Amino acid sequence: MPTLLRLATAGSVDDGKSTLVGRLLHDTKSVLADQLAAVERVSRDRGLTAADLALLTDGLRAEREQGITIDVAYRYFATAERSFILADCPGHVQYTRNTVTGSSTADVVVLLVDARKGVAEQTRRHLAVTALLRVPHVVVAVNKIDLVDDAEAVFAQVSRDVREVAGQLGIADAHAVPVSALLGDNIVEPSANTPWYAGPSLLGLLETLSPSAEADEEPFRFTVQLAIRPQGAARDPRHVDYRGYAGQVTSGVVATGTPVVALPSGQRTTVVGIDLGEAELAEAAAGRSVTLRLADEVDLSRGDTLVAADDVPSLTQDLTGVLCWLGDTYLRPGARVLVKHRSRTVPAIVRAIDGRLDLDTLRTEPSDRLSLNDIGKVVLRTASPLPIEDYARSRAGGAFLVIDPADGNTVAAGMAGTP
Repeated sequence: MPTLLRLATAGSVDDGKSTLVGRLLHDTKSVLADQLAAVERVSRDRGLTAADLALLTDGLRAEREQGITIDVAYRYFATAERSFILADCPGHVQYTRNTVTGSSTADVVVLLVDARKGVAEQTRRHLAVTALLRVPHVVVAVNKIDLVDDAEAVFAQVSRDVREVAGQLGIADAHAVPVSALLGDNIVEPSANTPWYAGPSLLGLLETLSPSAEADEEPFRFTVQLAIRPQGAARDPRHVDYRGYAGQVTSGVVATGTPVVALPSGQRTTVVGIDLGEAELAEAAAGRSVTLRLADEVDLSRGDTLVAADDVPSLTQDLTGVLCWLGDTYLRPGARVLVKHRSRTVPAIVRAIDGRLDLDTLRTEPSDRLSLNDIGKVVLRTASPLPIEDYARSRAGGAFLVIDPADGNTVAAGMAGTP
């Protein structure tokens, strides 16, 4: 069975992300005939002589009218070697929040750079987001290589520039491929138009990169969504003793007999049953939503967590981390916010802002506020303790959201720990 790889696109506006994604879908024969016919029809209506493959991903009417990507478009395709889930993210700076969303679960970020323009501010921002989100691999697609003179020298310079920035941010695994998304050069097959390039095509490279460590290899964590006691249990002898806790295994594996600890109470107990609908399972791995039955009566409710008894995360009210600020208003010390970790949401106050990332120098500069699309270090104090882990150890356990309590809008994506 082919392995699964999750990838996300990133880059500045008009670098050709949607065209590249469309080319990947088209050349891997992942486009239905009626979809391709519709794209060809729209392209002809625009006076184009060939199908505009960007239309395969720019599905919103506003996107098609403006010729840009606004939403994160998820697409699925496969080769004989591997299956792919691809998030085509927008390039405009005001949609950086969408790039954070699309990259948060990615194994690979495909970063497009226009060969004519080189490294731009948005390139640096997307590399910084990639580094903060601990995405294992970065592939730099130097696009529109067919439009520059001395393409070999241009590709070499852009590759050096991107690798330099990636190195400063701590990204160890960065690859570069010269491509033309419009013509299909080095997208699926190596191109004769770049005889000076001896490396693999973009797809060939993606087929060889290893995915992230599987979540089921991490310590067991289970987020409680609901305590289940069937209605009428007191009158129905079949359910009189039934009490379960429904939720999702966010990491690790749980089996019957697994000793666990309930957080935040700290009570210890043992899993005696795992139910999936009417079926009983011997074990459940990360990603599976099940109902757990416990040996003891434990005080658990929505937002609580069950964890492996031999690997219990510390509870803390002092949260230090990095925020990608997505709000339209400034964030300042003293602001009151909500912090959502897994399924639990608690009030919090911003104790300090320890600086923001300067995208030109890639250094953290002093700042007493964060504005839209800033990346900064903050200290938060939550009203009640949370089992937040270092993001470098666990992407699921270290990720959190910051919510505006006034309107309920998400205003920041956070990563716990020091980058």
